[in-house]
Amino acid sequence: MNNKIKFLSVGLLTFAAGVTFCNFAMSDVPSKIAVVNVQDVVNSSSQVQALKKEQQAKTKEIVAFVEKARKEVAATTDVKKKQALEEKYSKELANKKTAMDKTYASKLTAIDDNISKQIEAQAKAGGYDIVLTKSVVLYGGSDITDAVKKAVK
Repeated sequence: MNNKIKFLSVGLLTFAAGVTFCNFAMSDVPSKIAVVNVQDVVNSSSQVQALKKEQQAKTKEIVAFVEKARKEVAATTDVKKKQALEEKYSKELANKKTAMDKTYASKLTAIDDNISKQIEAQAKAGGYDIVLTKSVVLYGGSDITDAVKKAVK
């Protein structure tokens, strides 16, 4: 019986220490949380709209290049010249596509960095400790989406 009381006492003491430690650790949790609808911010960004238009124009240029190349290759009757033209245009097309993709990726990265900086600036201005994307928050948090959209324009 004495062992059971000692075991129960040690168990209760450990439990109480755990609860105390847990409450102490939880007292440091940030209290101001903001949410942002990032998709809304991206969709309203004039930089993103301009990048989409630029990408569409470059795609049209590549389509025109391919059509011109096909016509030229089709018009050539000499097999060796035809093969040389096909190789030439294939390399040019690959280079154009690589350059287009590289430019697009770098501009997209710059836009993403700008949006992230604006979110950070709005969070600091509002005194928020944490900013989460609105899609992962079921309830709560102050919505700073409109302020970020205005700053990103």
